[in-house]
Amino acid sequence: MNCTNCNTEVELNYCPNCGQPAELKRINGRYIINEITQVLNLEKGILYTIRELAIRPGKNVRHFISEDRNRLVKPIVFIIVTSLFYSIIVSLLNIEDTYVKYGELDESSISKILQWIQNHYGYANIMMGVFIAFFTKLFFRKYKYNFYEILILLCFVMGMGMLFLGVFAIFQKLMNFNATQIAGILFFAYSIWAIGQFFDKKKAVNYFKAFASYMLGSIMFMLSAVMLGVLIDLIK
Repeated sequence: MNCTNCNTEVELNYCPNCGQPAELKRINGRYIINEITQVLNLEKGILYTIRELAIRPGKNVRHFISEDRNRLVKPIVFIIVTSLFYSIIVSLLNIEDTYVKYGELDESSISKILQWIQNHYGYANIMMGVFIAFFTKLFFRKYKYNFYEILILLCFVMGMGMLFLGVFAIFQKLMNFNATQIAGILFFAYSIWAIGQFFDKKKAVNYFKAFASYMLGSIMFMLSAVMLGVLIDLIK
């Protein structure tokens, strides 16, 4: 028989060219449990990734980019899962999302866009990472990393930030106190520390560059949202 993926002749259980199984097993309960177990695996899954990013983010992300991409969860999957975790926690615990607050908003397109950011901060944070990556590349241009590799770094960093926000949201519900400011400060501090560590943890100037990259990226993201709203209103 031939491989259904690359059409190479298959004589054993797996394709010698692409590794595709000669016969796929049916999806059942065991398959679902196995998939969940692999994601949560302590050795090379989400828990292991969280631990390594919490202890030594710079070293682990550099290792992921240049040496081994199997030890950590894939960055896109990581930030999507963590953002989903944050959104589910806020929704299930019925906690008002106050990490971003714009006060009273009118019915203009700008206001609707800002309202969406306020109500979907987890997903908006992913988009903001693109802007932060641009300024990070600008400030750290003497290093060998390209824009997409820096974007991978930001996926891991922003993903950890979503975890911080989600965990503090749980504490807020259990302890009945406003933990949003603490979580926001911790998120910001971790981001600066992780970005500085990634490039060279021994150079203090790198942490100032990380601070500038994060701040300018966040501001540019908000300005872009406002400009988009203005453009939509002008077209209307």
